Amino acid sequence: MIQSSTLSFFRQLRKNNHKPWFDAHRAQYESAKEDITNFLQAVIDKHGKKDPDIANLTAKSCLYRINRDIRFSKDKTPYKTHQAAGLTKGGKKSPLAGYYLHIEPDGKTMIGGGLWMPEPANLKKVRQEIDYCYDEFHKIISAKKFTNQFGDLYRGEDVSLVKVPQGFEKDNPAAEYLKLKSWLASREFEDAEVTSKDFLKKVTDAMDTMQPLLKFLNRALDSE
Repeated sequence: MIQSSTLSFFRQLRKNNHKPWFDAHRAQYESAKEDITNFLQAVIDKHGKKDPDIANLTAKSCLYRINRDIRFSKDKTPYKTHQAAGLTKGGKKSPLAGYYLHIEPDGKTMIGGGLWMPEPANLKKVRQEIDYCYDEFHKIISAKKFTNQFGDLYRGEDVSLVKVPQGFEKDNPAAEYLKLKSWLASREFEDAEVTSKDFLKKVTDAMDTMQPLLKFLNRALDSE
């Protein structure tokens, strides 16, 4: 579980997103960060027994910085109003598919995962794997357990082409998934769930459901 004080800190940061306030409340941030780090390590320890790809990760190495990169952004607020972590074989900067945990108040906490905007060569590999093994892929994402947790894969305009990519027939049964430039699944949690004792189980159950999708995507990336 995550402490309610952790969510409260990020709620306050949203209203006071500037360095003087953050410096004055650094002790609260460190407490919130420690709370999330401890929870994340519990996630790794539990789900790592089922997924050896993350078993040797440490929570500290998986956390993203709270400082925003504002160099090319119109939004110059210095801090993210959430804490996030990437759990991926090889570390959070790995090109492989992995899990993503995002802690944010007001119903915005989520567990997700998949493959985000791979390089062209890897994008081609995944599309080919989906084309060649569509029955297997479809079985994974249409399984009742998967749809109950995540619905369908994310298909927003930011990750999807309008037309089927070159090299694939327009009437390909996998067309809607071949159009994707990222393959992502996620689910959100209400604050009451985040601070409840069974939050760890809910997160690791979601990761267990997502694991076959990640294995499929990473198998494609490991191919020659």
